[in-house]
Amino acid sequence: MIRLEQVCVRFEKERHTLFRNLNLEVARGETLVVVGPSGLGKSVLLKTIAGLMEPTEGHVFVEGQDLYKLNRGELAQTLQKMGMLFQKNALFDSLTVGENLAFPLRERSGLGEKQIQEKVDEFLEYVDLSKAKKLYPEEISGGMQKRVGIARALILNPEVILYDDPTAGLDPITSKIIVDLILNLKKKFKTTVVAITNDMNRAYQMADQMGVLLEGEFINTGTVDETKKFKNKKIQQFITGDPAFVEA
Repeated sequence: MIRLEQVCVRFEKERHTLFRNLNLEVARGETLVVVGPSGLGKSVLLKTIAGLMEPTEGHVFVEGQDLYKLNRGELAQTLQKMGMLFQKNALFDSLTVGENLAFPLRERSGLGEKQIQEKVDEFLEYVDLSKAKKLYPEEISGGMQKRVGIARALILNPEVILYDDPTAGLDPITSKIIVDLILNLKKKFKTTVVAITNDMNRAYQMADQMGVLLEGEFINTGTVDETKKFKNKKIQQFITGDPAFVEA
């Protein structure tokens, strides 16, 4: 479903290469979770897959289409297949919860207003937020905002969902609830998922396959069990929270 070949992201102004010769594959219906130290390119990797940041070198394929070689119309059609939850949810503060969900439907679905409201109600029910439809983002909790973001990412029925640190800033109980919701909706809609996170417990909860972005390289560590046993000292230090990782 998703394939990256020899992808490099380099910021010429800062003379800084974020990652290089990066290769990964995500099969249809699979969840790939990418972990790694903060500030080393996980969010940039997700934006590269989402069509938001063209790599300096290499190719990004979605369903066999070379994303950054497509013309504008073809790109728009391919990006319709993807939804994304941004780390800070990217909700419109001036719109109610219901209006936030309706926004992408009005922009891209071609549905009439009655159908839009029916779909908004349907997705609010999926994330258990029916009673919050007329509230504004500032009037609901961080966990509820996250659920609104998830519903909005799914409301156009994409085939691929990209989650940028979906439990950032949430307490452990709310984090588990959010990941349970992500897994339930993945099963319901049969989506392919790429997620990044700094929370190893939630990574293990979500993943079919895992990878670590470390020192400019993506290392495919396999399943959760294979990742826990992966024979690389730096990776083991990172995933176990060994202080020696920081000191090295």
